[in-house]
Amino acid sequence: MVEVRDAVAVVTGGASGIGAALAHRFAAEQAAAVVVADVDADRAAGVADALPGGVGTAMAFDAGDEAQVADAVTRIESGVGPVDLWCSNAGVASGPGLGDDADWQRCWRLHVHAHVLAARHVLPRMLARDRGHLMITASAAGLLTEADTAPYAVTKHGSVAIAEWLAIRHGDTGVGFSCLCPQGVATPMLTGAPDDSATLAAGEVIPPEQVADTVMAALADGRFLILPHPEVAEYERRRAGDRDRWLAAMRRLRARARG
Repeated sequence: MVEVRDAVAVVTGGASGIGAALAHRFAAEQAAAVVVADVDADRAAGVADALPGGVGTAMAFDAGDEAQVADAVTRIESGVGPVDLWCSNAGVASGPGLGDDADWQRCWRLHVHAHVLAARHVLPRMLARDRGHLMITASAAGLLTEADTAPYAVTKHGSVAIAEWLAIRHGDTGVGFSCLCPQGVATPMLTGAPDDSATLAAGEVIPPEQVADTVMAALADGRFLILPHPEVAEYERRRAGDRDRWLAAMRRLRARARG
């Protein structure tokens, strides 16, 4: 169970979308402080300033850059307080198909390496205190796939894998772990998606506030896997139960989306 009330929470990628919704929800739950972290300093400040109770603090840093993450963690712990909840949430879209090298590099930095950096620089402090929680935002694409873009699908699998590895390695300590895997969410990342988008074809697109509600319920229950779209659990069972049948179904879904 994660108690958000009176906690120091950090949300990377907090300037928009799911990150901004999480920041607002943590503030509403009376967190002691909510650090809105993002590479976009102005937008992070806008979100932080809008949080109720004056609990917001904006901080600009790149979640995929080790020096910046190390410095940010030190500044937060010394200036704001010991981190109780770190949401490793920053993410990026990628180009279609196999993408190019730049797509792979961007996705790797934020969907895998950023979580490693959080574990490297935040987790030891939590373990020393024997308390805290690290939540990694992955995607339903990390449990299933995203048929339109390989860099996104593959690296989101990496997000799930590092979250599972950390939970196995440290889950018997006082530190908790969770992995957020939404399907379609109405965020800037999905804005402008083509009509034949696999994500749009997969099911309902929900508001980020609904994702934040699901996160709060899962944190209260101590659940590792957070599924704002509950049907994803059944999709994953079908994938594991008969991979060939699942692959054929995914090809049919993509064909229908493309008309």
